[in-house]
Amino acid sequence: MLDGIRVAALMAATVATGLMAGVFGIYAVAIMPGLRTTDDRTFIGSFQAIDRAIVNPLFLATFMGALILSAAAALLHLKDGDRSVLMWAAAAAVLYLIAVVITVAVHLPLNDALKAAGAPADMADPAAVRRAFDEARWVSWNIVRVVASSVAFGCLAWALVQWGRTR
Repeated sequence: MLDGIRVAALMAATVATGLMAGVFGIYAVAIMPGLRTTDDRTFIGSFQAIDRAIVNPLFLATFMGALILSAAAALLHLKDGDRSVLMWAAAAAVLYLIAVVITVAVHLPLNDALKAAGAPADMADPAAVRRAFDEARWVSWNIVRVVASSVAFGCLAWALVQWGRTR
């Protein structure tokens, strides 16, 4: 029974982390490059709409679930005689924690400030609002999230391989 719980946690962590790596990645390769080419009002309005839409129960469950499940997968292997799964799952949890910390410390404050600026149609100087958003900082730190979450996903995938080898 414990083996079933261990592998279920590991598989769920891998899926959730892979989904989040994809979310961060799509921002890096499509959303932000696409928004970069728009005028200030369109950028602000589009970003605000995307940010409002992404804060939903499914996203939040996946975002936090990737961290919780990765940590659980590591903890469930603490007493396992073979430490190979533990090491990879723990590494994934730490790497994904980095992505969460970046989100909370960098992205949420920038997103919230842009939302607090109000409706783009009511802005006297949307260019100043966009500059204050600091798009370059947002994009740069997102790339760090992409790398951290993608490597975390790879660690979890390798932990699954290790788990399979020991069984």
